[in-house]
Amino acid sequence: MKFFYGKQQMCDLLRAQEQNFLSTNGLGGYASVTSGFGVNRCDMGILVAAVKAPNVRITLVHRIREQLELGGKKFWLSTQEFADGAEVEDGYVNQTGFSFEYAPEWTYEMNGVTVKRRCAMDFERNTTALTYTVDNRSGLDCTLRCQPFCKFAPKEQALEEEKPLTYERGSVTDGSYTLYIHTDGALFATEPVWQTLSYAEDAKDGRPEEGKTGAVCAVEFAAAAGETKTFELIFSMDGQVPSAEDILRKNRTRLEKLQEEAGLTDALARQLVVSADAYIARRDSTKGKTILAGYPLFSDWGRDTMIALPGCCLSTGRYEDAKSILRTFLAYEKDGLVPNLFPEGEAKPMYNTVDAALLLVDTLWQYLRRTGDWSFVEEAYPVLERIVAGYRRGTHHHIKMEEDGLISAGGGLDQVTWMDVCVQGILPTPRHGKPVEINAYWYNALRIMDIFAEKLGRDRKDYLTLAEKVKESFLREFYLEDKGYLKDVVSGTKADEQIRCNQIWAVSMPFGMLSAEQERNVVDTVRRHLYTPCGLRTLSPADPEYKGFYGGPMIQRDMAYHQGTTWVFPMGAYYLACLKVAGNTDDAKQEVREQLAAMEAMMRQGCAGQLPEIYDGDFPTEGKGCFGQAWSVGEMLRVFEAIEK
Repeated sequence: MKFFYGKQQMCDLLRAQEQNFLSTNGLGGYASVTSGFGVNRCDMGILVAAVKAPNVRITLVHRIREQLELGGKKFWLSTQEFADGAEVEDGYVNQTGFSFEYAPEWTYEMNGVTVKRRCAMDFERNTTALTYTVDNRSGLDCTLRCQPFCKFAPKEQALEEEKPLTYERGSVTDGSYTLYIHTDGALFATEPVWQTLSYAEDAKDGRPEEGKTGAVCAVEFAAAAGETKTFELIFSMDGQVPSAEDILRKNRTRLEKLQEEAGLTDALARQLVVSADAYIARRDSTKGKTILAGYPLFSDWGRDTMIALPGCCLSTGRYEDAKSILRTFLAYEKDGLVPNLFPEGEAKPMYNTVDAALLLVDTLWQYLRRTGDWSFVEEAYPVLERIVAGYRRGTHHHIKMEEDGLISAGGGLDQVTWMDVCVQGILPTPRHGKPVEINAYWYNALRIMDIFAEKLGRDRKDYLTLAEKVKESFLREFYLEDKGYLKDVVSGTKADEQIRCNQIWAVSMPFGMLSAEQERNVVDTVRRHLYTPCGLRTLSPADPEYKGFYGGPMIQRDMAYHQGTTWVFPMGAYYLACLKVAGNTDDAKQEVREQLAAMEAMMRQGCAGQLPEIYDGDFPTEGKGCFGQAWSVGEMLRVFEAIEK
């Protein structure tokens, strides 16, 4: 799917920086700058390398300063704001368009010279390739000068001081990392130049508003009057690389193949297949695959992985990747839990999640439904037994089955559901007790375990009997007959009857406990209070604790994060629930498909082709948080799969 932005969408400096792109390398590394070819965040860059996949990421090339010289005049191609009073680079003035389809492309027109720039990362290498096609019809010779500005620091670290950078024979180093520059242009050393960039997007969220970046070399490309020439510029941690054209071609071919293998036909769904690929990466510490939660802020987490995997891997036919990820979690099971955070270096895994292990059981079920791979289920089964046993007897983080069969979790400052913010000792969304979605997952897992045990010839134990007990207790404790919706948590506090999106999973899971009428009531309540075309609000606007704006310093953002902020990923469960209560009729599918049309605008705003993490609750128009979020993409893929397959 091609996203195109013309001069009307980039009519001034602010508009030229509204969009960006994301190109990844399957290691956790990425390239991402704005549609105006600048950076307005500290964690943007032309080459953000994963020096240890997927989470140790270093920004090598932060930006490129570009200028065309023609007949004694100079024209900017790059667009950049500075924090030290330096004159703005206004390349957007000369820009005629920005587009994204598999890879980004920028076009410029300057007195008869047209320049096209393309960019892509090489798969499974810390390498970013750019090509410049210069079509010189001006009647004069021209020179394009490109100067890479480097950071050599963790992607999220804003440099406050200049640091020594050394250029020698096509490489730049800070003494710790080395950047190799490959080009068919004239590459030469320059005097060190340092800039202080303005990070306008970071400033909105209370992060550092500025940071330094330095250059010690430049590249020049020359095109005589009447010539059309294509040049290449490649940045890499490798001394030997393919040509830029090869990298761009391989990138497109690989992504087109993924689209075909997924078998989805809708244009939005096919784009989401490409979007999903950005999150699937190699993890060095486990020697397997993993899913990064979101760009540019997040690493890989257990809960996010279990929610994103069904859509990103199973709906797209990437079954081997799914098995690799699941095997890793199975191997790291401990006391009935699976990691929420994997180890880096000497660190130990963190198991602070109540939902990941239960969702693992469901993910195995979804994998089986698509593949019929009972041998893998048999391999996983002993771990699944330990998960259920751990929840029954009780495990870490106050996770345990109560006498009524329901699961309770959390205590003190432990926040173990996905609404997990704890800031300065404050729990903005305390959910200690029996959370609604956790008990929906628990019932679903028990039903699945009974089926697995019967098919594998194992002891079925009392899975089905316990499931019936859970169902009876759930309906008694959670369903508010007079109000027609589910409690969010059973805790004996005012939080219990808050209208939140978590109840939708009690409808959307494969095995549910509600009657058809109760399911319809829940879906109707969610629609009335929480639905927006961009996602579900986390709290009803009628609630006194509702916060409709997300922004400002971290504490202000965290206090709003689950208190009304609109999240994209629960929309997947909502649409699946809508289909379910309507009997999966053709009319219901058509209605959902029409509502999904809003996603095209969502994927045009912010990061081209991606879905963001969140929006404001009051006026959900601007994507916030991560500009690309794995579970947002994955859950929408599940909806398209349900409609088409």
